[in-house]
Amino acid sequence: MALKSTLVLRRTYGEQGTNGTIYFDGEQVCHTIELPDRNNIQRLSCIPEGCYKLEKRKYTKHGEQIGIPAVLGREAILIHAANNAMKQLMGCIAPVTELTGEGTGIESRKALDKLKALVYTLWEQGDEVFLLIREGR
Repeated sequence: MALKSTLVLRRTYGEQGTNGTIYFDGEQVCHTIELPDRNNIQRLSCIPEGCYKLEKRKYTKHGEQIGIPAVLGREAILIHAANNAMKQLMGCIAPVTELTGEGTGIESRKALDKLKALVYTLWEQGDEVFLLIREGR
């Protein structure tokens, strides 16, 4: 039986974007930026809170990334690099090393590498990996 590993994304909502922090086993992994909460409207909103199974997905634009396939009413939700939610995201989640404002951050590629290293290690151990998204710090 596969083990379940859960990353927790705690987020706060703003007019210009949604900021969050991903934790695993109580340790902070990275911060995140997303679009503002607009009732799950495709390409314009962050995804709803809930628990999602992460899967490895290949995309022409972003290569192999961590995908979040089971988001109701949405498709091709990924975790990929971006430093400005409003300009670079269409509903996806971008890890950042440091938050610089609502929906903005820096060193996204570095944060993505760190997150991927963790998730891929868990997958290689045979774990199923989930992302639990909730409000709060």
